[in-house]
Amino acid sequence: MALADTKLRNLKPKAEPYTVADGGSLFVEVMPGGTLAWRLRYRLLGKQEKVTLGEYPTWSIAEARAWREAAKSLAKRGVSPMALAQGNAIPGDIPVAVREQAQEFVSRWCAKATAKLRAAEAAKLSTDTVEAFSWRWFQEVAEPANSDCRNIRRVLEKDVIPSIGAKMVGEVTVTDILNITDRIKARGSDQMALQTRNILKRLFAYGIARQKTQFNPAAAIEAKYIAVARSREVALTPPEIGRLLRAIYQSNMNRAYKLGLHLLMLCMVRKSELIEARWEEFDFDAQEWTIPWERMKKDKAHVVPLPRQAIAMLEELKKLACGSEYVFPSRNDSKRPISKTTLNYVIRSLEADVQDFVIHDFRRTASTLLNEASFNSDWIEKSLAHKTGGVRGVYNKAEWKEPRREMLQWWADFVESQIEEGRKVILGRFGKEARAA
Repeated sequence: MALADTKLRNLKPKAEPYTVADGGSLFVEVMPGGTLAWRLRYRLLGKQEKVTLGEYPTWSIAEARAWREAAKSLAKRGVSPMALAQGNAIPGDIPVAVREQAQEFVSRWCAKATAKLRAAEAAKLSTDTVEAFSWRWFQEVAEPANSDCRNIRRVLEKDVIPSIGAKMVGEVTVTDILNITDRIKARGSDQMALQTRNILKRLFAYGIARQKTQFNPAAAIEAKYIAVARSREVALTPPEIGRLLRAIYQSNMNRAYKLGLHLLMLCMVRKSELIEARWEEFDFDAQEWTIPWERMKKDKAHVVPLPRQAIAMLEELKKLACGSEYVFPSRNDSKRPISKTTLNYVIRSLEADVQDFVIHDFRRTASTLLNEASFNSDWIEKSLAHKTGGVRGVYNKAEWKEPRREMLQWWADFVESQIEEGRKVILGRFGKEARAA
């Protein structure tokens, strides 16, 4: 079927170019960046050639069809439209009538195509090149959301702009992104390649929002095909805590998983200790959670004093559990807890501006920031259920339950203050309302 404007406007880009025919060997090629290019296939002296007119809607359907007829007429008379479009001279050994036809084709179509292309490029160059748009994104999005943007700036200046800075945002392809990440990996920096892909993913997401492109070439490349994410083995900074938890609560993940990730941060327990928890382990009156020794794989149970926010979260989770003995029952079988990989999966799918984050970083973060706040290291180690070695471990059997309770309440309040940071996020009653209750 012949193409119509409505159909052309509704064509969506894909990861690879694809074609849509109009008729008479004229077709539109849809590029990954959203560009629609008019192209024509024809045969010249038994061989197939392909020639390009330009982009739609710069060239209308009617213009493209008129160009098709002119090009095919020339090809039948032995003159290559492709050669003329590339700027080659008109052959000197052809009949006068054919030469005149070729000259008309060059003046009407080739020269006009060049003029239109230059005009379009000049109009877009100031705002729509990757270089110009990268700095717009940096100033409008990256800087306000990050306390330290030096690494993002370095990625743009060293690897992105030198490679694709002159391209239009909508013309960047998956291959362009892979070329950038492959060069970084060739330097032996797999994690930097992955980080660069993540930065480009956010950049092109903003490009889609600002209608500069219809396709995110970085998002089309799964992270695992560049490098396996590795924990930084450092603590999250306070601003990163806020960004991460805000992203969690603003995401569309299951409400129970949001609360579970927040509890991991507050209670300083291991992931398996939380997702396998049963309601019988919790004493809401005493505000304590006793993890049995069997699940701790130690010779004694571990008692976790619960801050007020955690109590409120658990009350909500009990309603969500719908009578299951588990705090986090499986959606398919309420007699079993969720899979050990469930929370890992939802974290990986999260759009959060925190580099190389893994769930275990919650414990490292709490330990680091509590030590920096000058809390007693014994209280912190006991909260982490770390075993004290040497003679001290043999004789020191203290639980420090009440000091740990005060410390964990301070920690819960601190984490909440990072989430809020002047922004409205719907958390639930475990926030200030819970403290006032």
